[in-house]
Amino acid sequence: MVSVVQLHPASGAAALDPVAEGLAREDRALVVRALAYAEPLYAGQTLSSGEPVWPHALGLATGLAAVGLDAAGRAAGVLFAAPTQLGGIEDLRERFGEEVAALAGGVERLYRLRLATRPGQWGEAAGARDSGQSEVLRKMVLGMVEDIRVVLIRLASRTQTLRWFAKNPAAERRAYAQETLDLYAPLANRLGVWQLKWELEDLSFRFLEPETYKKIAQMLDEKRAERERYIGQAVGALSRELAAAGVKAEITGRPKHIYSIWTKMRVKGLDFSELYDVRALRVIVHAEQDCYTALGVAHNLWQPIPQEFDDYIARPKGNRYQSLHTAVIGPEDKTLEVQIRTEEMHRHAELGIAAHWRYKEAGKSASAQGAFDERIALLRELLAWRDEVAGSAMWAEQKRVAALDDTVYVLTPQGRVVDLPAGATAIDFAYALHTDLGHRCRGARIDGQMLPLDTALKSGQRVEIVAAKTGGPSRDWLSVERGFVRSHRARQKIRQWFNTQALAETLAAGRAIVEKEAKREGASQANLELLAGRLGFAKAEELFAAVARDELNLRQLQAALRESVGAQPEALPAAPPAAARRKATSAAAGDVLVVGMDRLLTQLARCCKPVPPDPIRGFVTRGRGVSLHREDCASLRRLGEHEPERLIEATWGAAAGGSYPVDVRVTASDRQGLLRDIGDALARERINVTAVRTQTRDELAFMRFSFNVTDAGQLRRALVVMKEVAGVIRAGRA
Repeated sequence: MVSVVQLHPASGAAALDPVAEGLAREDRALVVRALAYAEPLYAGQTLSSGEPVWPHALGLATGLAAVGLDAAGRAAGVLFAAPTQLGGIEDLRERFGEEVAALAGGVERLYRLRLATRPGQWGEAAGARDSGQSEVLRKMVLGMVEDIRVVLIRLASRTQTLRWFAKNPAAERRAYAQETLDLYAPLANRLGVWQLKWELEDLSFRFLEPETYKKIAQMLDEKRAERERYIGQAVGALSRELAAAGVKAEITGRPKHIYSIWTKMRVKGLDFSELYDVRALRVIVHAEQDCYTALGVAHNLWQPIPQEFDDYIARPKGNRYQSLHTAVIGPEDKTLEVQIRTEEMHRHAELGIAAHWRYKEAGKSASAQGAFDERIALLRELLAWRDEVAGSAMWAEQKRVAALDDTVYVLTPQGRVVDLPAGATAIDFAYALHTDLGHRCRGARIDGQMLPLDTALKSGQRVEIVAAKTGGPSRDWLSVERGFVRSHRARQKIRQWFNTQALAETLAAGRAIVEKEAKREGASQANLELLAGRLGFAKAEELFAAVARDELNLRQLQAALRESVGAQPEALPAAPPAAARRKATSAAAGDVLVVGMDRLLTQLARCCKPVPPDPIRGFVTRGRGVSLHREDCASLRRLGEHEPERLIEATWGAAAGGSYPVDVRVTASDRQGLLRDIGDALARERINVTAVRTQTRDELAFMRFSFNVTDAGQLRRALVVMKEVAGVIRAGRA
């Protein structure tokens, strides 16, 4: 469906000229259609700030034109409120195409975050928001959009809102101003949109600190237009002198705005008279030697101020920032700062690790910014390239690469923002809030709907955790295939919980053994701390662990208990030093050495039941120490395929002894007395059978014997005598 619309005659030309400035003829047509569509749609509508929607749309789009945004971006700016009015973007997609509709929809999604980004939503006073939370909010705004133009539209919208408040004072403008300083002005600064940045900061400062704002304005003793006139004169004078010296240079003025002046006075503790950079010039030249030539020209033209010269070219800053900084007494005897650098130095300062906004915004860890900073640098480069590559395939590809898709930002029920790795679930969210909440997590409401715990979260969703009063995590949460957990923090906390449970079980088992031996020796009232010290342990818990892991000979424990009640002790074997005990890790029978592991409980796997000298390997279980398998065990092979990092080397110790359980399968022709004959054959080899399972099918008997052997040699003899029994077809280890 196509309809013909026209701008209202009274507003058409006046609205179009500033909004479409700099656009080609075909691009202007798109903006015209957007204006014609929006004007009747917005008639009589107002925003939550009280501002009429139509004038806001015009001011917003004019701001976008000032920063050079393309036609699609300006059209989407005009249509910023249409998705709310229409209940979706389908009609916009049909009338204006996918690009404009997607941009308008992205602006609407950001606008819905206003409750989360407004100060005071989770109990803090205005201006008291945690700096870390503000940083997360900035990242969330960038992370929720696939196209950086959405952020630019939102910045222009906020600028227009503050302009309206400047003409129409309202109580809520302080909240808008604080939100702007926390969130939007730093974003404009990071993206290098200076035209919007200074206006956002100055208007916000004016609303929050009106008296200070007026005082600084009076101290400047000039209007902004007059300051800019002064900079223009200085640029002209320096340009002529540089041209005469044969230096090609690009000179731009950088007049300070009021908020920047106040920030510098406050941070550095300076008086207004001590500021030399209220007015500043930036000189960009082609070569490093031209920097020093330009410096000499500036000092010949104007009187330099002593001790106000810094050579960051010869001595770069720690972040490799390079530039010449000097301050002079410029025209009309007013101070003027001059910065001189090459194009490469300027590019590094604006887009590299020395980007201007990095040292402007204090309180951030350089190591923590890392990859996010690189993304911002790329986004700023895209802004610089927009005129050259707009509409090309390169533009679309660069936007895709620059998308901040490695983090999701979700909200608590109170509106606090939590950042998580992409693909994170409600369990990750719960652990990010509090470890105990993660342990007790049993369900989650995502945007009010109960969804499975392995549901991947999306930016902007509101998550409420349903928790049990007590309990712990599930082992399934650590399964990579199930996808319950994505964040390193959550995995670490879950593993710690199970390790703690395993240690508690080990200590309980050791305590039970010690108390049992104490009762047997008549030392029930013995001081366990003193007993531990007598055996070379720092505390009783270490004694319990050593006993449970068979690291301490029971004879030593018994002798120490007798000594504690005054009985004549038997000759007590010298206890190995603590360091030696830590190195000696054994299985329950004290005859397995686990390579590279220390003080771990070991047990023989039930699936393959290894016997010396079978080649063995260990597998670190969750909460049950190291399970020892034969190297050819099928179960071990499957475990290793899923979690190879938990496989460890193990060997039988030199003192291997005792008895080991084995299972043997026998296939024989069924007959009366078969089981008795096999049992008699094993008895002649002094083998104690502990269990027998038998099944008959098609005149064949399938039998499984469980018994203990001392080593592999005894097992081989047992198999030989079983095969010699009449009717036995085959006998082999299970």
